[in-house]
Amino acid sequence: MDTSKAFSGFSVDDTSKAKEFYAGILGMKLREGEMGTLELIIANNSIVIIYPKPNHVPAEFTILNFPVSNIDEAVDELKESGIEFLQYNNESIKTDHKGVMRGNGPNIAWFKDPAGNILSVIEAAPL
Repeated sequence: MDTSKAFSGFSVDDTSKAKEFYAGILGMKLREGEMGTLELIIANNSIVIIYPKPNHVPAEFTILNFPVSNIDEAVDELKESGIEFLQYNNESIKTDHKGVMRGNGPNIAWFKDPAGNILSVIEAAPL
């Protein structure tokens, strides 16, 4: 088995809203695939498949993380595009007024796509 071309995927309830969100708002490279799917083009031309699912249930975990060099700038920019960040206040995750968890691992902020799937921006050192 050749694992070098493995890929991931997730479902949405409306691919046209997903296309508008991922390509239009987030500015990601995207192309239409077979059978109504969308293909997100990420690092090294890897693909993440977005597929339509009539009985879609949003993931309760982070499905896609976007590394950023400055979490505050990224959050501010996304907020200007209409993104709302999730607020957490429990024993393991506490976010500040901007929606950023700080001081408990890397700085990270979570938000949802139109289908309710959880995404994040995560502050990471440049590669």
